[in-house]
Amino acid sequence: MTVFARRARASAGRMHPELSLVSYTLLGHLEERGGCRATDLAAHYALDKSTVSRQVGALERTGLIERRLDPEDHRVQVLHLTDAGRRILAQVTDSRRAAFRERLADWAAEDLERFAGYLTRYNAWTPPSGG
Repeated sequence: MTVFARRARASAGRMHPELSLVSYTLLGHLEERGGCRATDLAAHYALDKSTVSRQVGALERTGLIERRLDPEDHRVQVLHLTDAGRRILAQVTDSRRAAFRERLADWAAEDLERFAGYLTRYNAWTPPSGG
């Protein structure tokens, strides 16, 4: 798992030099949700608020995300992708998919199905409640 994580971090830098794996993940989440608060990002990924704040600040400085007032509560700021953020996310996503296709090209269909099933099972795990 450690090697898998290291490779994921390293490949993120090759896909786009200014976009870390964490930044890519946060952009993807914002796109999927149509925007959210920084505190929601921190809670979803179990990250410290200061870590998310630094990442959000960097993404804002590079023009990939922007803050907008929540139309229902003007005290709340919601993070949204900019057009540039959407473009870069799409480019990196396409590059990552191409890399996965290349790496898995010689796998048998049965192996791919098993692998996908294991990943789905791994990602579906939730910690036991109350402990």
